[in-house]
Amino acid sequence: MPTALSKDGTTIAYDVTGSGPAVILVDGALGARSTFGGDSELAKLLAPDFAVYTYDRRGRGASSDTQPFAVAREVEDIEALIDAAGGEAYLYGISSGGALALEAAIGLPNKVKKLAIYEAPYDSSPAGIAAWRAYWTKLHELTAAGQRGDAVALFMQFVGVPDDMIAGMRQSPMWPTLEAVAPTLPYDAAALGVDRTVPTERAATVTAQTLIMDGGANLEMMPFMRASAEALTAAIPHAQHQTLEGQRHDVDAKVIAPVLAAFFKA
Repeated sequence: MPTALSKDGTTIAYDVTGSGPAVILVDGALGARSTFGGDSELAKLLAPDFAVYTYDRRGRGASSDTQPFAVAREVEDIEALIDAAGGEAYLYGISSGGALALEAAIGLPNKVKKLAIYEAPYDSSPAGIAAWRAYWTKLHELTAAGQRGDAVALFMQFVGVPDDMIAGMRQSPMWPTLEAVAPTLPYDAAALGVDRTVPTERAATVTAQTLIMDGGANLEMMPFMRASAEALTAAIPHAQHQTLEGQRHDVDAKVIAPVLAAFFKA
């Protein structure tokens, strides 16, 4: 398994699928290479045209984790992967991974050639800000106390998973895997910011050609996703917006893969 060495000494484990221009997939909360990994459907679908880099974000899977944490450290992790890929790459981030990919595009303008984001969950509404602040406070309390299972449950409640489903998941074989990466939930929260508002001023500094996407089937359940996508598109100078009809937050790889391929090849 190849690894890249980040600036603070953290080792970042990754896989490469396919060949061609480098595309780095940036996963969201609780995700790892098992989500975007070399055997994942999205990587396989993109592999005929690209060298697809999937990796364990710091603190997850086979990657290490050096404290103290800062979002800038995760940007450095992406930079290490870009350097391993030859010095430049396209980025695709989903959910809070989209917020991290945006930070990388801001911080690495000469290395991120194109940026694609699917439903970065910013929410600038007053209700959204209040809910986020309450979540932020409780999440940090639970992770500081080592209550990993409760931290995972809190995150799932926040994103709308029903309580009975969470109770069932706690009894499933996958729960220990989720608990193992629970300490990284504050990393995703940090990528979105203390208020989770759309970072329009900072986004305006992005120089890479950018594609912002949201799911058409998510509009009724999570209307802030569309509003945030439109706000990001308006803020980023070289951005375009596309709605993937029929898709929710867990976008179908078969639907998004051709969209990404067309954007990166254009």
